[in-house]
Amino acid sequence: MKISHITKTINGTLLQSTQNTDIQHLLFDSRKITFSNNALFFAIQSQSRDGHTFIAEAYQKGIRNFVISQLDWQTSLYFEANFILVSDSIEALQKLAAEHRSQFDYPIIGITGSNGKTVVKEWLYQLLWQDFHIVRSPKSYNSQIGVPLSVWQMNEQHNLGIFEAGISEVGEMEKLAKIIQPTIGIFTNIGAAHSKGFESDRQKVQEKLELFRNVDILVYCVDYELITECVHDILLLPSQHPPTPLQRGSFDSPFEGGRGDVKTLTWSKSNTLYPTNSKPTLQITLIHKQSTFTHIEAKYQNKTRQIKIPFTDEASIENAIHCWLLLLHFNYSDADIAAKMLQLSPIAMRLELKQGNNNCSIINDSYNNDLHSLGIALDFLKQQRQHSKHTLILSDILQSGQNHEHLYRQVAQLLQQKNIQRLIGIGEKMTTYQTFFEGIEAIFFPTTQAFLQQIPVFREESILVKGARTFAFERIANTLSQKAHSTVLEINLNAIAHNLKVYRQLLQNNTKMMVMVKALSYGSGSFEVANLLQYHQVDYLGVAYTDEGVALRKAGITLPIMVLNPSPSSFDALLQYRIEPEIYSLWQLQQLDEHLQHTSVSVEFPISIHLKLETGMNRLGFEESELPNLVQHLQNNPQFEVASILSHLSASDEAQHDGFSEEQMRRYELMHNYLQENLQFSKPPIRHILNSSGITRFPQYQMDMVRLGLGLYGIDGGNILQSQLQCVSALKTYIAQIKKVPASETVGYARKGQLSKTSKIATVNIGYGDGLHRRLSNGKGKMWICGKLAPIVGNVCMDMTMLNVTHIEGVKAGDEVEVFGEHLPVQQVAEWLETISYEVLTSVSGRVKRVYFQE
Repeated sequence: MKISHITKTINGTLLQSTQNTDIQHLLFDSRKITFSNNALFFAIQSQSRDGHTFIAEAYQKGIRNFVISQLDWQTSLYFEANFILVSDSIEALQKLAAEHRSQFDYPIIGITGSNGKTVVKEWLYQLLWQDFHIVRSPKSYNSQIGVPLSVWQMNEQHNLGIFEAGISEVGEMEKLAKIIQPTIGIFTNIGAAHSKGFESDRQKVQEKLELFRNVDILVYCVDYELITECVHDILLLPSQHPPTPLQRGSFDSPFEGGRGDVKTLTWSKSNTLYPTNSKPTLQITLIHKQSTFTHIEAKYQNKTRQIKIPFTDEASIENAIHCWLLLLHFNYSDADIAAKMLQLSPIAMRLELKQGNNNCSIINDSYNNDLHSLGIALDFLKQQRQHSKHTLILSDILQSGQNHEHLYRQVAQLLQQKNIQRLIGIGEKMTTYQTFFEGIEAIFFPTTQAFLQQIPVFREESILVKGARTFAFERIANTLSQKAHSTVLEINLNAIAHNLKVYRQLLQNNTKMMVMVKALSYGSGSFEVANLLQYHQVDYLGVAYTDEGVALRKAGITLPIMVLNPSPSSFDALLQYRIEPEIYSLWQLQQLDEHLQHTSVSVEFPISIHLKLETGMNRLGFEESELPNLVQHLQNNPQFEVASILSHLSASDEAQHDGFSEEQMRRYELMHNYLQENLQFSKPPIRHILNSSGITRFPQYQMDMVRLGLGLYGIDGGNILQSQLQCVSALKTYIAQIKKVPASETVGYARKGQLSKTSKIATVNIGYGDGLHRRLSNGKGKMWICGKLAPIVGNVCMDMTMLNVTHIEGVKAGDEVEVFGEHLPVQQVAEWLETISYEVLTSVSGRVKRVYFQE
């Protein structure tokens, strides 16, 4: 679409025009620029970020087309660029996508609901891709920004679209409906997810149904009574007057009805006797779960039909039935449907990062492959700074709907843009078009098996394994990964990014943020978390010891790093790797001064230091009485530059000590002012005193910077933000064996496990050698299995622990066990141990494999 047409479509004003570019790509993130020549950058403003501040970076990377919402922006500085002024950049993005959508008249499936949207979308793709050229939402792009970006992918080569829509407050779905304009709707379910922005579940259902006001067909389960009631009132009763926005958002003002001609395709597992005119389209009559499959029978058009799916959980059964009903409507034969449903595969909702052989990092995205998801995965690979060499193992891209030659030229251009040093292509098409990848070190194999028989050497590199499901690239990922003990600590990088955003939204515009990554990022892993923080452009990182900072520098971290406790023996490393020391005593400063006179390390002056003031923690820091000597020393030693002046609150999370916290602030201000007056800094040092709890409880003392620690990892000591934070770490293991133990027997060492009755005892692969405290022995601690808590029986052993699972139906060897995580919060484990969450997180031993994942 030409810039001139776009300007008119989004009701914009062309402030500066250079050429009438034909736009093909839409962007809002300056870190993810690929095809810059024909891209349009939307400068989006949010609570925590202003996209206008990244225009310079985007321009430097080749972007020449911008949508902005600030009239006073200095467009003349970018004389080669087009600038379109709008009142709201997100609204402009949505208008543009809606206009693009209106150019196509093929069927569009719109999916919403509390859960299952992405799985239903991806399963429909698996079931239909052989018969349609499908365009669909990448991953879970279902937001106010994600939906327009998804719809923008539509082109004339497609003949079916599948898009999901998610909302968090009233008024959002109406905007998404205008963009998607679905002809077929699927309402998956209604639950507790995203309830905060709604007065009630009824209001939430009403809002979600806005997506389906103009559909021809709606699929849903009538067992959700609230959905059924609202569908009847909103879509099936002809409307005399369309609802006003006030009515649409009000619990007390129900909708007055819709078009009245929507065809409903419904299903039910209930045995309720329905009136003839409201019987479910598909009546489920049997659900029989086996070990790894579920057999489902149903009545459809007075005939018994049946399918088998390779899943046994309730969510998968529900998702599969939605898909089954739509396939029946599409007139697929029972035999075709049965064959397709049996081939359904799990949906990989995340990229996994784990340690590989020969000091490699392996990113596993081995379950799907299309051009857009390839771009997302390559952005994640680009974040990995721990290795300078980046390798891509890539399969053919199946059913893209594009001309093959054009597609693989795009892939080659994408790899060059993302600076991929080595490519390993697998598949017929990758081999056919291998000449497109000249300039990249490349090798090609016809099949996955051929690769596994002749595996190249991988060493000291980050490797992205990206393949379509049929290529079974999980075999490659498993072969390249380190063989490790089955207990893992899963780190959710999306949750870290979310929590960072939550805290950033509390800060004033000019307040900087230091994030603490000491103690392996509270057990989560140092460079993996630091890479993410660098990508999200925090201002500083904080570590406890110099060797932690050195490891980050070696992993490619370029952010400023402050070390809290540098020892004199580490001064050379500190200077060599540009790590900034916290200085808390005159003796320490003198030691550093003397070291500078004798070091063989090449030093760049001035040396940045951070002054720690003692205000009441009584741990480390300059006392008020020591300040005159400190001032004199700094005046006599201009090789030191004070980067910041800080202190530490001792009880910021406890309201009963707020008076003392206020006193610490007062002492800090007094001491800081003394230094400011006597040192007359040419560049004012950064002031900071607030930790995670302080950020939430003392916003008036944000000063120039705050230090985010445990809050980043999903734990709010003050319990103010806890409901907004996401769980970051999950320690998981598996059941090795289950035994039936009679009451006359005991369990474990020293016969501490006494039984009152014959019991089922599960042995799990975790012990105190992995960081599980022995204080959790003998029923004090529990673990989460199959939706229930199972108490520990007997003493925790070095490598194993026994659990009583007598009360848990269907539990078996191989089942996953959560030691702490989403279902069993680490705070609860800490409470059982009578300690703090910090200790639990940092106690997980190094032999436990860390697996990082990102959607």
